[in-house]
Amino acid sequence: MRLAWTMIVAALVPAAALAQGDPAKGKAVFARCMACHQTVAGRNGLGPSLAGVVGRKAGALPNYAYSAAMTKSGLTWTPLALDQYLAKPAVKVPGTKMAFPGLSVPADRDNVIAYLATLK
Repeated sequence: MRLAWTMIVAALVPAAALAQGDPAKGKAVFARCMACHQTVAGRNGLGPSLAGVVGRKAGALPNYAYSAAMTKSGLTWTPLALDQYLAKPAVKVPGTKMAFPGLSVPADRDNVIAYLATLK
């Protein structure tokens, strides 16, 4: 029931409003991600740019070669989907080319998601 309620709220409330973490702390945690991801629109690294990622359809950023698993995932990067993916990327999207093992601390995920919600 909680999952259904979360999905309904996610559909009705702007993504930034659902981010429960601290964006400043999230930026510090995001330093681990910067080896592969950029935060500026149009600048991809080893991974895609994460500017505007919250609310974006997974695998849909132009000019980035996603894995087939990501493009076929059907995900939209809501805070809930990001939380699940950042916990264990290879479990949420089997076959993803993201080699990162995940963020095991829920507060770290909340903070990173809050930070990502600030990126336009």
